Amino acid sequence: MNLDQFMEEASSLPAKVVAIAAAEDEEVIEAVVKAVEKKIATFILFGNADKIQSLLTSRSTTGYEVSQFVNIVDAKNDSHAAQLAVQAVSSGSADVLMKGMVSTSSILKEVLNKEYGLRTGSVLSHVAAFQINGFDRLIFVTDAAMNIAPDLKQKAEIINNSVTLARRLGIDLPKVAAISAIETVNPNMGSSVDGALLAQMNARGQIKDCIVDGPLALDNAISIEAAEQKGIKGEVAGNADIIMVPSIEVGNALYKSLVYFSKAKVGAVIVGAKAPIVLTSRADSAESKLYSLALAVRSVS
Repeated sequence: MNLDQFMEEASSLPAKVVAIAAAEDEEVIEAVVKAVEKKIATFILFGNADKIQSLLTSRSTTGYEVSQFVNIVDAKNDSHAAQLAVQAVSSGSADVLMKGMVSTSSILKEVLNKEYGLRTGSVLSHVAAFQINGFDRLIFVTDAAMNIAPDLKQKAEIINNSVTLARRLGIDLPKVAAISAIETVNPNMGSSVDGALLAQMNARGQIKDCIVDGPLALDNAISIEAAEQKGIKGEVAGNADIIMVPSIEVGNALYKSLVYFSKAKVGAVIVGAKAPIVLTSRADSAESKLYSLALAVRSVS
């Protein structure tokens, strides 16, 4: 399974509605136009209506009638756009929330609103699906954007979130590697201790619907050869589907290394809320935004 296949599957399913907060951005509109053309979703675009319409007109050059799949709603400012977009998802008018030209803090403030927000009581976490040359499967990385230094309980919830997403995408029993710098327990290295505890929690049924092993260094998690050289055995070693990093610094560095050094394709969503949230960076390409949309749409189907 790869990201292009997810895009094809999303286009064959009944259309989902995506609410975008502050949609007046060239990359966002380019992703919207491509998503409409590929029949991935329909959209409600909240923000400066004149700017959004102008960008849509300038991007719709293929002759495909995009406007019939897009509803533009004028908003007073970015904060107002974020509020309206979250309310659209909360009320059921939309299935997926997406961040446009609005700060992450502003949109998350609305997501966490007690009256109309999207919280479920679970930890919100970021899951990125990477299509990497040389790998016959997608590699999921979590959490590279939300939780700074999660404790053991939060790490278990982060795993649960990523497993739920992976299962919705067709991976029945995801293999999860709890990453550390080493593959043995060192009391002075908290990530190695947590990795072992998470594996034990999985073995005792506290973390379900997956196989967790840890601690594992990154090479032992994704390379069978590296695992064999170090004598590491198990179903996860060398075959991990999900890489759970110990901190946001590790996740952020791994994410950007894969994008900029490996030129990997990526789609990412925030999970743990009532609906998927596409929270891409302003620096992300239109292609990444499109893959993220496909991932989000596919995960609610």
